[in-house]
Amino acid sequence: MQDAKLLLVDDDPDVLLAARLLLKRHVGAVDIEKNPEKLPFLLNNNRYDAIVLDMNFQRDVSSGREGFAWLDRILDIDPKARVVLFTAYGDVEMAVRAIKAGAVDFVLKPWQNDKFLDTIRGAVKGKKEELEELEDAQKSTRKKGSQGSTTIIGSAMRPILDTVEQVAPTDANVLILGENGTGKDLIARAIHDNSHRKDKPFVSVDVGALTESLFESELFGHVKGAFTDARDDRAGRFEEANGGTIFLDEIGNLTPSQQARLLTVLQQRQVTRVGSNKARALDVRLICATNADLNERVAERGFRQDLLYRINTIELHLPPLRERPSDIGPLAEFFLKKYAKQYNRPVSGLSPALLAEMKQYRWPGNVRELQHAVERAVILARPDAARPGDARPDTSSSTLLEPANFVFRKDGNAASPVNETLQLEDMERQLIQQAMQKHRGSITDVARELGVSRQALYRRLEKFGL
Repeated sequence: MQDAKLLLVDDDPDVLLAARLLLKRHVGAVDIEKNPEKLPFLLNNNRYDAIVLDMNFQRDVSSGREGFAWLDRILDIDPKARVVLFTAYGDVEMAVRAIKAGAVDFVLKPWQNDKFLDTIRGAVKGKKEELEELEDAQKSTRKKGSQGSTTIIGSAMRPILDTVEQVAPTDANVLILGENGTGKDLIARAIHDNSHRKDKPFVSVDVGALTESLFESELFGHVKGAFTDARDDRAGRFEEANGGTIFLDEIGNLTPSQQARLLTVLQQRQVTRVGSNKARALDVRLICATNADLNERVAERGFRQDLLYRINTIELHLPPLRERPSDIGPLAEFFLKKYAKQYNRPVSGLSPALLAEMKQYRWPGNVRELQHAVERAVILARPDAARPGDARPDTSSSTLLEPANFVFRKDGNAASPVNETLQLEDMERQLIQQAMQKHRGSITDVARELGVSRQALYRRLEKFGL
């Protein structure tokens, strides 16, 4: 564990001191923190192999409520974080519940040194194995080349894919324009997978979600001591993408100051970490995406014209689904096969009536909305084929995506309403589905309505396979 880095969070300074004295003989670096409120900053500016978290931070309070809340916050920021819990003997049942919520293990206080070290060693080993598996998966994905674009389906997308094949082997900067849900991220990945950089990193950044305070550190990195709690050097996303491709999504949401900083890096093709005066050369391919009209933004002086010229050597315009009705059938069939397998439903196809209704619908949420509609149709389908009533519970409604209020058993008979279940995960899944349907797949709007961060929402979408 000599190259491992740990974070210990406990409001008892004696516990922190004792744990640090024990661990520092076996671990490369150990950070300690009494105030859990500093966790977001620490996690956004450091990479830890394991985090040891106390379950209670207020005196005479032993409910563990704070521990659960901070565990969830940690996993929102870093879904791959390895969290070990500090807990007293009487809190073992609580710790087991926390493990089900995402922690990897727990340490009883007062601890036995050998068991404590074994627990930390296991957490660190698990982190390293996860990273190795991720690296192997990324290598496997790169070897597949153009297979990364398998869900780019439809004859209307053929001209776009032809352009991708022409552009991908070059290093030209590409700007992908289109409404939310049209597949801009898939096109970006297809360009990378068909380029000479396919064996190098593909780094995706939602720059529209970066705050002013985190923008430079996240993209360009920082050095130790650059600001409070910057305890180590950290490479930014541009450096992580060196040799490969960086995909900047929602670039139309950048503030004027962020635009200026990004333009400087692109013009000089080098990056300087926050707190350093040493420039580092960059070799990255830039792909950007937005649903905004950047020419209109330039005319309104909301977007820099020189930055637009820098990022749009090649422009790709992805058509909304309502302009490509011939693609609705193939896309729907693709998603049907996917969800029939996922939910183990014996659905053989979509009825002609449902396909006709789908082609008449405007699909404001584009392919993402179609995907959720087909998922519902599979879940609610009667034997043999999904019919119009399966895609919407109320046939008098003008939309296919009003929240479904019933499910069906395998025999086709009506079962209890979903929202009457006492399973919390089922209720959470249904709530997220309804919000996604209401906001046509807009991650920002759904996260705002549910009162969670975008990262938290992404984690739950992945958890529930949505």
